[in-house]
Amino acid sequence: MRFRITQRFDAPLDDVETALLDPAFLERLGQLPKLGKPQLLDVEVTGETVRRRIRYAFAGQLSSAVTAVVDPAKLTWVEDSTTDRRTHRTTFRILPDHYADRLNAGGTFTLDAIGTRTQRVAEGDLRVRFPLVGGRVEKAIVSGMEEYAAAEADAIANWLAQRG
Repeated sequence: MRFRITQRFDAPLDDVETALLDPAFLERLGQLPKLGKPQLLDVEVTGETVRRRIRYAFAGQLSSAVTAVVDPAKLTWVEDSTTDRRTHRTTFRILPDHYADRLNAGGTFTLDAIGTRTQRVAEGDLRVRFPLVGGRVEKAIVSGMEEYAAAEADAIANWLAQRG
């Protein structure tokens, strides 16, 4: 399933990008719904390139059709991303800790300045290979990503307001 999610921020691009890469902001994201506390595994900074690996755990509710074939305790993954601060483009891959043969996902996040505001567009591919429920799981994941993106935009607004 192809997906595209757009977020808008009432803040300059550099402020938004700095917040998104700040480990303290990542800690704040642990308060958002449906995901457990993100765990920053490692960061490598080379010039204007930032590579991060972050472990996430799904903490939301799943339908009985999904839990019949998926153990919710095993819905953990690592987001392996590389951000180029010159182009404001991040490439990412989702690496499941479990069910690696069942889920494949990756794509890009692109930040664009629109006057004094910022737009972030996530585009990618998500494939879930589970008989009978794969398509429903893909739709549920993308819906969750959209919900999370809205909450993340609010979290960035609050984060930046607190920073002055």
